[in-house]
Amino acid sequence: MSAEEIIRNLRNLKRRRKASPDNVRASEAGFTLIELLVVMVILVLLASLVAPRVIGYLGSSRTKSAKVQIESLSTSLELYKLDTGRYPDAREGLNALVQRPGDVPGWNGPYLKKDKVPPDPWGQPYIYRYPGKHGPFDILTLGADKKEGGQGEDQDVASWQ
Repeated sequence: MSAEEIIRNLRNLKRRRKASPDNVRASEAGFTLIELLVVMVILVLLASLVAPRVIGYLGSSRTKSAKVQIESLSTSLELYKLDTGRYPDAREGLNALVQRPGDVPGWNGPYLKKDKVPPDPWGQPYIYRYPGKHGPFDILTLGADKKEGGQGEDQDVASWQ
């Protein structure tokens, strides 16, 4: 082997060593702090764009759930009236749908699937008025703020709407 071949082999070996992944310096390994910060900023921006929409969908789904529950309670009240000839009075309330109120002739309940009247989606009892201002009876919930009126998730949901 000549000196030129030895030098050429050493140069080839040196090139192969630089290209080898096992020969990476500590400063060249992984991500830099700037790269990590850029990724974190992008993730925070994406989360700030998505979070309000997810929260909005949750609020609108609670309102829709309240409407469906009020319709179900209204249907149960109509069945109660068909059996007894009257709606429950304000004192008996919606509990008359699950428990026989006193000595009511024709009561053939319970008129709901569960043993108790479900609360509204915000955990509050539904408001039942008999006689109603907007129909034979009124059923309503005051929404997330538990106050009359409101917008969005805070709006009241009622049987006459």
